[in-house]
Amino acid sequence: MSIWAVLTTAALALYLVTAWWHSRKHLPSGLSVEGKWRLPIAPRLLLDETFVDADGQRHCRQQIFDEIFRLIGQAEKLVVLDIFQFNDPADNRHDCHRQISVALRDALLARKHQRPEVEMVVITDPINAVYGGLELSHHQALEAAGIRVATTDLTIGRDPNPSWTALWRLCFRWLRHSPRGGWLSNPIGPGKVGLRSYLTLLNLNANHRKTLVVDEGERWTAVISSANADDGSSDYRDVAMRVSGDTALDLLASEREIAAHSGVTIGHGQPTAPTTDASGDTPRLRLLSEGAIKEALLAIIDNARATERLDIEVLYLCHRGVINALARAVVRGVEVRVLLDPNHHAFGVSGSGIPNRQAANDLVTAGIQLRWSDTHGEQAHSKVLLRHGGERPAHLLLGSANYTRRSLNDLNFEANVEWVAASDDPIIKSACTTFDRHWHNTNDEHYSTGPETHLDPSRRRYWQYRLMEASGWCTF
Repeated sequence: MSIWAVLTTAALALYLVTAWWHSRKHLPSGLSVEGKWRLPIAPRLLLDETFVDADGQRHCRQQIFDEIFRLIGQAEKLVVLDIFQFNDPADNRHDCHRQISVALRDALLARKHQRPEVEMVVITDPINAVYGGLELSHHQALEAAGIRVATTDLTIGRDPNPSWTALWRLCFRWLRHSPRGGWLSNPIGPGKVGLRSYLTLLNLNANHRKTLVVDEGERWTAVISSANADDGSSDYRDVAMRVSGDTALDLLASEREIAAHSGVTIGHGQPTAPTTDASGDTPRLRLLSEGAIKEALLAIIDNARATERLDIEVLYLCHRGVINALARAVVRGVEVRVLLDPNHHAFGVSGSGIPNRQAANDLVTAGIQLRWSDTHGEQAHSKVLLRHGGERPAHLLLGSANYTRRSLNDLNFEANVEWVAASDDPIIKSACTTFDRHWHNTNDEHYSTGPETHLDPSRRRYWQYRLMEASGWCTF
């Protein structure tokens, strides 16, 4: 065998081993967390809703960031914010537009100016700076004020697109780059970036969490959300839960680990959460992250009974395990209703409806009731599962995780909460009435349309979506 054959074989073996290992390796502490069941304190369901009235005018009701701003504005000890998209202001202005990114930056800066002793850490995804290709004025302003910014080190996680990322880890990860002087168009916004930004973008991984932990008086409070802090998302439909108590400490412990792995140490000591087991109490809740979300999601679906109903409202639903579990639930006599975003847009780019319009065919074939969110430039960005009806307590699952391979298979960094309570619990009642409003519409608020509106009969695009999800060559 020639030297070139030996080298080629060795290089191929190294590539295959790298791809295999980094798509299956053990995750570090802080990831794939299945929290203990906790007793909730001061819970509240937060909603951002966009709808069209009887005259065709768009309206927004927004609660999530108003509550986040309030919590930041009263902090006395510590603020830890983990947000996927938190970038410089966008130019798109329309009827529901808010400069969320500016407002969030200013809320942090204002509280830091009022209380310089408050420790503040912002954890964010490298996509905001296009993987080092741009300098962000937001980040510079925060750092200048003493607020530390931790750009997540995504290499600690598993690789959702291993066929490319193995090559990137071996060859391109080491390339130098500069946030100045790029010569290629920014693939996700204005400005110019270098080649390395494109090479890193193709890894298609993310810290997709949207969380906040702060001290609030004598207790700790968390917000677990589906909402991003970029201006283009300011009119999206989103959902969040605010809750105080030990769940906030569980989230803080997880975020502390992600920050440390990304080069930022949170100086404030970790408060000790009691070991009380609340698994037999109602209401109760627990923190779930990464792959633990999938286990809880499938358990909720698989345990549904014929007297119960499953209601789902989600941006992306194409995970084969979830689709199959929903189909089995229908066979058992469970009523299943799914409200999907039509996937008109992703990161400001018009799309072909992949994956929802194609995956929806499998849902309809299985006897699942389907409707589409009737969007007008925004996304129906929530990720909610509600199991209710019958005599048992209801289960509500919400947070950042879409029902996709990237979000559920320990690939993206995600954070959700699972809430268990009686059917007359205020959180459950609010979730039920919200879903019914979105599903049925009202005389004054239009949210959704029928299944025939966006179903895609193309078999080519159907198998395209299946291949994209299975291989990891996709953004969903």
